[in-house]
Amino acid sequence: MAEQQYNPKERETHWQNYWNQHKVNSFDPASKKKLFSIDTPPPTMSGRMHIGHAFSYSQQDFIARYKRMQNYNVFFPFGTDDNGLPTERMIEKLKNVKPSEMSREEFIKLCTKTLNELRPEFIGDWQNLGISCDFNIMYSTINEHCRKLSQWSFIDLYNKGKAYQKEAPTIWCTECKTAIAQAELQDKEKQADFVHVEAKTTLGKPLVFATTRPELMMACIAISVHPDDKRYKEFVGKKATIPCGPTVPIITDDLTKMEFGTGVVYWCPFGDAADVEFVAKHPELKIKHIKNQDGTLNEHAGKYAGLYLSKARRQVIEDWKAAGAIKSIEQKKQMANVHERCGTPVEYLVSRQWFIKYLDSKEDLIKLGKKLKFFPDFMRQRYENWVNGLKWDWCISRQRYFGVPFPLWHCKKCKAVILADEKQLPVDPLIQKPSKCSCGSTDFEPEKDVLDTWATSSITPLITQNLFDGAISKKLFPMDMRPQGHDIISTWLFYTIAKSYLHFKKLPWKTAAISGWVLDPYGQKMSKSKGNTIAPQEIMSKYSADALRWAASASKLGEDSSFQEKELVTGQKFVIKLWNASKFCSIHLKEYDGKKPKQLWMADRWILSLMNNVVKQSIENYDDYEYSKTRHEVEVFFWHALCDNYLEIAKYRLYGTDKEAKQSAQYALYNVLLNVVKMMSPITPHITEEVFQQFFAQKEKVKSAHLSAWPSFDKKLVDTEAEEAGRIMVAVVGAVRKYKSQKGKPLNSEIKQLVLSSDMKNFDKLLKNIESDVKAVLHVQRLSIGKDTPIECEGVKIGIVE
Repeated sequence: MAEQQYNPKERETHWQNYWNQHKVNSFDPASKKKLFSIDTPPPTMSGRMHIGHAFSYSQQDFIARYKRMQNYNVFFPFGTDDNGLPTERMIEKLKNVKPSEMSREEFIKLCTKTLNELRPEFIGDWQNLGISCDFNIMYSTINEHCRKLSQWSFIDLYNKGKAYQKEAPTIWCTECKTAIAQAELQDKEKQADFVHVEAKTTLGKPLVFATTRPELMMACIAISVHPDDKRYKEFVGKKATIPCGPTVPIITDDLTKMEFGTGVVYWCPFGDAADVEFVAKHPELKIKHIKNQDGTLNEHAGKYAGLYLSKARRQVIEDWKAAGAIKSIEQKKQMANVHERCGTPVEYLVSRQWFIKYLDSKEDLIKLGKKLKFFPDFMRQRYENWVNGLKWDWCISRQRYFGVPFPLWHCKKCKAVILADEKQLPVDPLIQKPSKCSCGSTDFEPEKDVLDTWATSSITPLITQNLFDGAISKKLFPMDMRPQGHDIISTWLFYTIAKSYLHFKKLPWKTAAISGWVLDPYGQKMSKSKGNTIAPQEIMSKYSADALRWAASASKLGEDSSFQEKELVTGQKFVIKLWNASKFCSIHLKEYDGKKPKQLWMADRWILSLMNNVVKQSIENYDDYEYSKTRHEVEVFFWHALCDNYLEIAKYRLYGTDKEAKQSAQYALYNVLLNVVKMMSPITPHITEEVFQQFFAQKEKVKSAHLSAWPSFDKKLVDTEAEEAGRIMVAVVGAVRKYKSQKGKPLNSEIKQLVLSSDMKNFDKLLKNIESDVKAVLHVQRLSIGKDTPIECEGVKIGIVE
């Protein structure tokens, strides 16, 4: 017996346990079904599931559940991204430790232990949301399996000539004290002092330059003007003395913008990326490095040595003022590159780092991207723009503690790089060492840096493929779908394509499903740092997981959408309505034998034809990952066609004694409600499972709604005549009910005669087919065709005789 009320908190947990117990979402490596594989994003372990996670993972789950019901063997693994900087910072905060004050081995043990303690609760958020991953197929990006593959990837690229180490200007985070890659930069607007400074020259005339980086004054190597700038031609070839600083040559360079500031630039490597380009063009200029890795100035900065950059900036300005060199200071808004992990403005430091070479493959990477099917398609342009804008090879080394070690040593005698044997992987060069170098030496320097976490995340297709052996492993690469956010197209999507190209010369997946951000009511991205987010755990507690998934289904792929609590309310109303409508229907379907009647009534043909149209659209929409369209179409059909109209129209036959009329209504009702349940199963999996198990499972002989077959489109059910008759029927019923309401009469009040007329063809025939239903629903004694029809609705004129 079905419960009178549906309790989401209790029943959602029940069905999640049921799916796990009965392996409803399990991947079967031995299955002969068609395969659909998903490169599931491994969420970072440095925090709980947030609202962006809830939306994007729900959206990929809609597609996974649909494919499962389409009889695919769905490969939907789950991993956690728990190596690298985010985890380090979390452990430092949680345990109040500094990795620099511990041995690397001790710190790694602490990280691993803490992660193992946190992982069950962390993964529980995804399970509570009803995400249908196979949680028995798990990986963490720091476990032995992932370390082995990540190290193999490096060795393979090194042997292919695609991995190299060099000393070069590198993007550096002074807060995290590590090199970072171009893709880890974010733009942040800030206010800066734009200082106009007068420098003395050997021409005997002063030259005014403008800068926002006074603190780098002691590193200045030249002053430049544009070669076409007539204002400064006489200065070229002379020298200028920076106030309180060095004397440098005045040269021409077309990197100088005549319209910016004074049209005079002082170059202090390395203040930004432009300095890197400038230095490369002028090898004759001797560079002086004055920055330390912690954001202080070194001994080459003279009196400013030991000061942090921000303090040195203030001190240099004070010194320039005292020297009378400052002409003006204006406040200027500028976009600064900051590290995405901590928000610290980055610096450019010369250091020895490992790189992956891909700048020479940009054209091939663009061509490969054109073969990938993006959903939505316009996201392809973001990928292409990123590749076209690349200026640096990928810096993959990090000066941190918790990560995948580089599998190599340096020979102290001949300086050769000694790679680990692939059979030994994974290795830690700080603990293990090779037998000897080819030069005969046994004295080695282990590589202390660790790999960028993206160097591991970029091989997730390989990580999951190699969880299996044999034929199924080969089928898992390339994968079918990569779901992810648009904000990491430049990192996760690009890096994975780049790695797949460099290793195998092919795409890692066939499609990319790109989700958008969740915005607050003011159009800002929801984030903890902004304090404008709402925890999905709280939403599920107040409403339900199904209501949260419903809200996620309102957003299209690639679309940034404002979080609307009204969507949660609407979702919860749908859950309740589906339960109540199903209970009502079940009363009339208890004795239904599943047989199709010899003849269907017009109203039943109408609702089945409408349903068939929705089924057709649902398949087309889901095949294009347009889950939001299916949800909307099923929602409208369920509320308007089924609940508001059909149930009222068919009710008298369901309660009646005419067996043929009742069987026709039962057949329609059973199939329509079952198909609504199926089509809403990917969106609201818990309530649909509840309804399916209570009212359909025994007849359908399937252990779960999510393993039942997706409804199929049936050409035989296309019935334009019934749809036209149904349109007339709904219009007439609605108009007469409105009339009764306006007159203050109950809906079951009797009407002696209803007179209808219309100019449409076959009106007489259509009316005859719906006559008995209209009379019964509206309590009409006699229905006729005539001219005295003052009420007009949807092309039908209506007259009422009371």
